[in-house]
Amino acid sequence: MKERAHDHTSRQNPRRAGRAEDAPCVEALDHTIQRLENGEITAIEAIDALLSEEYATRETRRIDVALRTSKLLPIKTLESFDFSFQPSLDRERIAALAQLDFVRRAEVVHFLGPPGTGKSHLATALGVAAVKAGRQVYRASLADLIDALAKAERQGQLAEKIRFYARASLLIVDEIGYLPISRGGANLFFQLVNARYEKGAMILTSNRGFAEWGEVFGDPVVATALLDRLLHHAVVVQIEGASYRLRAHADLIPEHVRANARITPPPPQKRRARPPKNEVANP
Repeated sequence: MKERAHDHTSRQNPRRAGRAEDAPCVEALDHTIQRLENGEITAIEAIDALLSEEYATRETRRIDVALRTSKLLPIKTLESFDFSFQPSLDRERIAALAQLDFVRRAEVVHFLGPPGTGKSHLATALGVAAVKAGRQVYRASLADLIDALAKAERQGQLAEKIRFYARASLLIVDEIGYLPISRGGANLFFQLVNARYEKGAMILTSNRGFAEWGEVFGDPVVATALLDRLLHHAVVVQIEGASYRLRAHADLIPEHVRANARITPPPPQKRRARPPKNEVANP
């Protein structure tokens, strides 16, 4: 009897029998029909309004799903970034990056600076902008990325995993330099970077200068090969200043920590031929 009652209700109110997430569409439909019946809009205007509402609803769902699969939650935006706290940042330059020309050109954007200065926030915000523009994005910390590649290698699925990461229009690699990387892990990351070289854009965040990457990746040869590709078509954004996250407790931070810690990129490298594969594969 309960099932029959439910079916009867559904037949009588087909517009109200949908899923909970369809409620906004149902409300828009009811409102539009009421305006049509009252003579406030024409039939053509009603159809146009309903199509616009349907498109907006579908686009919202697409973005929500894409943000989850891209690992871009919680959402960060440029509008929510406090540029006044980081005066070393050129706001117009960041806004230009948000136009996403660097994605089309398959360039690499480097955000360098001490911990807490907003590197990850800016990287995520650009990723969110790319998702909204219909681009495929994926974000991961360097440690998580290498763990995933190492697991795939053990399972004999490394090539497939690299293709998965290479598929995204924009790959965001966060927290380079925070944890030590083994030589094997560095080699795996090189293979991924090499697969994306001049094919897909990347955003990298790091608290270490490029001159320290030999130490970060445990091998100067691999680090040089990485920088050879990651600096060829690159935009380097230097952030100086204190921790953005600790701004409310600045008086508790020692002076030597609050002092600007400039991370200076190395001089531009002359383009050279790629090293033989065996040089990197077997460092």
